[in-house]
Amino acid sequence: MPTLGGHFLLGEKIVFSRLKNLFGKSADTRSDNETADGGNGGPGLASQTPFLRREAVFDRNNRLAGHVFRLQHASTAADAAASLQRDHDDALLAALLASDEAWNKTLAYLPLSSASLDSPVLEKLAGSNVMLLIQLAPDAEADLVAEAIARLRERDYRFGLFRQPKNPAFTKIIQKVDCAAIDVAGSEPGSIRDFSAAVRAGVRENAIHLLACNIDTDDDLQLCLQWHFDACHGRFAERSATRQQDPGGDPHKAQLLNLLRLVQGDAETAEIADAMKQDPVLSFRVLRYLNSPMLGLTRRIDSLEQALIILGRQRLTRWLAVLLFSVREPQMSDWLLVENALTRGRLMELLAERLVPGQAHDPFFLTGIFSCLDRLLHRPLADILATMPIADEIRQALLERSGPYASLLAVAEQSEALDQSGMSAAAQGAGVGPDMVNRALLAATAWASEVTEYWE
Repeated sequence: MPTLGGHFLLGEKIVFSRLKNLFGKSADTRSDNETADGGNGGPGLASQTPFLRREAVFDRNNRLAGHVFRLQHASTAADAAASLQRDHDDALLAALLASDEAWNKTLAYLPLSSASLDSPVLEKLAGSNVMLLIQLAPDAEADLVAEAIARLRERDYRFGLFRQPKNPAFTKIIQKVDCAAIDVAGSEPGSIRDFSAAVRAGVRENAIHLLACNIDTDDDLQLCLQWHFDACHGRFAERSATRQQDPGGDPHKAQLLNLLRLVQGDAETAEIADAMKQDPVLSFRVLRYLNSPMLGLTRRIDSLEQALIILGRQRLTRWLAVLLFSVREPQMSDWLLVENALTRGRLMELLAERLVPGQAHDPFFLTGIFSCLDRLLHRPLADILATMPIADEIRQALLERSGPYASLLAVAEQSEALDQSGMSAAAQGAGVGPDMVNRALLAATAWASEVTEYWE
């Protein structure tokens, strides 16, 4: 598969003839009945509108520092080669512009060709908290690229530059950016070391950050950390072995699971409150979370009894499920699991709100959250669910991939995959189009980032 940097090198001439089609209807005239047959409200347009993919970026402290946003790609070599001829930059920017709300709560990295810096879409996007990762075109003119960077800085964009030492414009443009990036998968270890040393030795008024892209292995990750890279991106987090631990060794998770069983079952309020009091630290964390600004409650909750009254058992189940994924002293793989779980749940909920308005959507949320419980607790999912009094429809979706929640669960799972054809099939099965999925994915990603702010 093409690498992050090389895949977005589109050459000198980037045409914008598809923008009208890519935008489709404006946000004010979008239909609530978008389907896979017409993602933008027009017949057959879904095949032209790609699905977005978000990829985690971590800092040196194992924390999620942002996301790379790009387009999902087909799995066949022929399709991948053809995709180089498409207007990837325009499609990516158009998909982001179509979002109904703020999507970049954390730093968003957008890989673009230098030839796309004059795209009119960049004048419409909110530049705050966005870093444009520039791949220089073969015949890029340094002065023109520098002028475009200066112009876009007025809109609060930040800029990164991929390592291209043989490009004539590289030496000048590296002095104009905030971040220097290297494609680790396509570089020798010596080049990674030399690039870091050269960037850090450069005379700059302000420090330049180092970003390592496409890190596949733990060995490559350690090399990048050794050579002072500030942020790391790639498949290393999901491929690294998750720390093996006894789920019973984390008393907070054990207590949360017990509370979930009680809240979802027939336990009396007093019994639930007594269970809560057995772990004062957990009580404090749950109440702090329930009183956080992101929940938007107008009345302060001072006890679990109040929580049951104000939120109701169904809503309290939702927030206990969220807290189950809170991680103390997390590793990168933990944060990836947390983000995937929260994003899956919120993505399913948002899509359900569009498809089945007027119904309760918490079951969709819980289905997405619980789909990651096996990795969280290091136990078979069937064993975990056997001890939890959850709805049969949720159990069906998670264990049998059937029932009313299964199709949206497939979409949520495919949003983390690389295969465009798999996502297309899942979306078609759920009756949702690319535009609807993309907007929901961006909103869910922003929501997951906001939730984790209030954990510690």
